[in-house]
Amino acid sequence: MLQKKGYATSSICRMLVSVKVFLRFLKKEGHLSMDIGRFLETPKMWQLIPEVLEMEEVDALLKQPNPEDPMGARDAAILELLYATGMRVSELCSLRLQDLSDSFVKVRGKGKKERLIPVGKKAICAVDHYLLHFRKEKEETDAPLFVSLKGKPIDRVTVWRQIRRYARLAKIVKPISPHTLRHSFATHLLENGADLRLIQEMLGHEDIGTTDRYTHVSGRRLRDAFHKFHPRR
Repeated sequence: MLQKKGYATSSICRMLVSVKVFLRFLKKEGHLSMDIGRFLETPKMWQLIPEVLEMEEVDALLKQPNPEDPMGARDAAILELLYATGMRVSELCSLRLQDLSDSFVKVRGKGKKERLIPVGKKAICAVDHYLLHFRKEKEETDAPLFVSLKGKPIDRVTVWRQIRRYARLAKIVKPISPHTLRHSFATHLLENGADLRLIQEMLGHEDIGTTDRYTHVSGRRLRDAFHKFHPRR
């Protein structure tokens, strides 16, 4: 249920832990005759990964914003950058003008740790179009990269809402959130031969085990494709 609503994997796991702790407390206080929380199985992290978008779905999603109006240009740049880098939505919202070069973006991740992520030409062009046509010419380099129509730094709720809106326009029926683009980024890189360690570095994962869950997603997609298309399945 929570997965279908687009909650992040880590959020679902935290909620499950909270429920189990609360049920243990109720047992301790005598409100329950037994700790029923111990019957709740906490799924493996990779089993909770949201649906990954197919390339056709990514293309359809990225085509939805209208780059000829301020909000559409901003949103097109946001979508391109999220899929091009796999950064978290909180990291995107904290980007400054000075953080983006012609080929890299400097991201401040968890624990304020910085990392550099390569950025493709399409994402750079989308950001340049947004800045050239819809931002002030002489802004300070430490100004926010993405802002609201009122000039305030964009927030994660706005990004989430806009992605959901464009997904509906693209007729994507899968549950989708900013994190879906992060998962799609990692899975598509892995499927095209990228090294798992490099993906770990780009995603900003401390533990390779966190990145390793994408091998399960990729393997599942390969298995499904085999069973769907092989003549002797």
